[in-house]
This record gives sequence, structure tokens and C-alpha cells, in this order.
Amino acid sequence: MSHSVVLAGGGSAGHTSPLIATAEQLRRMEPDITLTAIGTARGLETRTIPAAGLPLELIPPVPMPRKPGADLIKLPVRLGKAVSEAAAILRRHRADVLLGFGGYVSTPAYLAARRLGIPVVIHEQNALPGLANRLAARFTTHVATSFPETPLPHADWIGLPLRESIIGLAEAPEEERRRLKAEARAEFGLEPDTPTLLVTGGSQGAARINRAVKDASSGLLAEGIQILHQLGGTNITESDVPVTHPQTEVSYVPVGFIEQMEKAYAAADLVLCRAGASSVLEAALLGLPTLLVPYAVGNGEQARNATAVVKAGGARLLDDSTLTGDVLLTAVPAILDDPDVLQAMAAAARGVASSDAGRQLARLTLAVADGQPTGADRQEND
Repeated sequence: MSHSVVLAGGGSAGHTSPLIATAEQLRRMEPDITLTAIGTARGLETRTIPAAGLPLELIPPVPMPRKPGADLIKLPVRLGKAVSEAAAILRRHRADVLLGFGGYVSTPAYLAARRLGIPVVIHEQNALPGLANRLAARFTTHVATSFPETPLPHADWIGLPLRESIIGLAEAPEEERRRLKAEARAEFGLEPDTPTLLVTGGSQGAARINRAVKDASSGLLAEGIQILHQLGGTNITESDVPVTHPQTEVSYVPVGFIEQMEKAYAAADLVLCRAGASSVLEAALLGLPTLLVPYAVGNGEQARNATAVVKAGGARLLDDSTLTGDVLLTAVPAILDDPDVLQAMAAAARGVASSDAGRQLARLTLAVADGQPTGADRQEND
């Protein structure tokens, strides 16, 4: 008998990417499985999840107010409505299990599953967990994490589920990687044999990184370093056009949003990015050295996400508050102009990430759907 799995997670690529990656593995293990994703109209999931071939059903977003006020007063009513709608989705699809990845959409989904007696599996992508997963970890023992020291009850460190396109690139033979690099650079309008910096602030972009890169771009081009810059879909303007340096003939190529990030990674020698879990662990698995700029807002999860790969030697930290074009003009060539540094950082990064997390999470989800005892269950009963 095939299973019905409902997956909850949205808002940003940090939640949707591991959801899609795990859905890919669930389909591989059980081709006739029924998969349904729950999201909100506010998040990136409205584009990425249907594009991945997953049915998406929407519930109202229920952000947690940070200050007392009218939104806090309205919270119980809003949450109650979202829980009811999530419960209706779970009932309609006769869900055997709910697999949640955190974010605004997950809290009502977790509460709905608990109300209906449907087992819950959660995956926390950040080193410091979000509110939704801290809540759900109180009433499930099936908790998987991307990082080894994530402070959640029953946590089992498996790594971050990564999409098959990323895993395929990471596992490709060296000759194939070189071919893919040449193809990707040609597709983005880059030179085939020029040191290449990939810049991404995540799916929404990062204003401070964008400013610093634009300020540094002419100097980096003069150094013979070409730049592929994902600005974020809402940040790109008519003035953001490719620029080629007249002497070195290398280019700065700005784009809004890159749908197939594996191609951008294939083109890159060095990545400058935020320290979201996906960015950190995708680059690590691919053996790409990184300059990480943890986002200072939130509970500090991005700085914690960066810890393992920085300690290993696969990444270097840049401070968000002091990031400027001048900083990048020193930091980027210090890596790209030194083949020994580049090679050492690449080797160190590869030891941090796992390509098997999606398979492990899919196996756990199906075991829970079947009511089979898992490692967490056995530990709970000891």
C-alpha cells in the first residue's frame, strides 16, 4: 500500500530546498507515493514547489509578532484558522505522516497533526532551531538536524537534504565537473578559464552584500576575476547590466534569481554568500571555498551555521557590519590568486557535508508512517 505524506515548509529557500530534496528521495523509494506540500501565499514556495512537480496547498500565514500590539491580540484567531485549514488538508489527503521543515507554515501544520493524532517528523536546517521546530520537538521523538549540536530534544544529526542536481554535481568525476564548468560559464556569459566569484545573498538577495560587490566589481575585474552576482529577484533593476573590463576583458554578470543553482555552483571557484544552512552545506559538499557573511538579524543561527566549515578551514568569515567593497578587494583575491589556498579550502570543505541526508530523512519518514520503531523510539523506551 502506498503512503500519503504531507510536507510543510516555506517562506525561503532554506525551508523549501530540503523539502523538495526529501520529496525527490521519497518518490525514488516509493514511486506511487502521494505527496502534498503545505505553504502560504507569502513565501517562495508558490514558485519553487510547483516547479518541482509537487502539489501545493495554501493556508494563511501566521507570523509571530515580535512586539505587543494588535497583531499579538489577533494571533489566537489567526492561528486557529490556519490550524483548521491545515487539519482539513491532512484529512483530505489521509496523511500517514507530517514531515515539517519549520517556518511560519509549519506551526499550524504541527498543531493540526497533533490534534488529529498523525505522527510528526521534523527536520531543522539551522544550527539554532526556529520557534516552530522547538514547539514540535516537544511532542515528537522524530527529530533530524543538519548540524551536530542543534539544541533540540531527540535530535539525530543526519545533515541537510540536498537536491539530486547538487548531489549529482558533487559526485561527478573530475573530467565531468570540468565539462559542466565550461558549459555553465558559457551559459552565463563568462570566460571559460578565468577565476570566478559567485555571489548570492539567498533567494531574496542581501542588500549589504550587493552594495559591497558592486563597489568592488571594477577592482576585481581589473584583477582578472569575473563575477556572477545573484542580486535577488526583487533587487535587480534596469541599471544592473553586464559590464566587461576594457583591459582584462572579464565580466561582471548580474542576475535576479537563478533557478538552477547547480549551474551557478558549477561555474564558480569561490562563493560569497550568507550563512544559511543550504548555502553553507551545498558549497561544502561541492568543495567550493566560501566567504561567509552571517546575517546579523535573528537568533544568531547563521553565525552558528558557519562554525563547522570555518573550523575545518573550508570558509572564512566576513562581518556584516563592516562589509565594504574594500574588504572584498582584499578577501577575494587572497583566495582566488593563491592556488594552494584554494585547493586546501576546497578539500577542507568537502569533509563537512553529507550527500545522504535526504535518503536518511525519507527512510525515517516512511518508517514513522508505517509505525515502525526508529532509533528515537528505542532511545525513548530505554
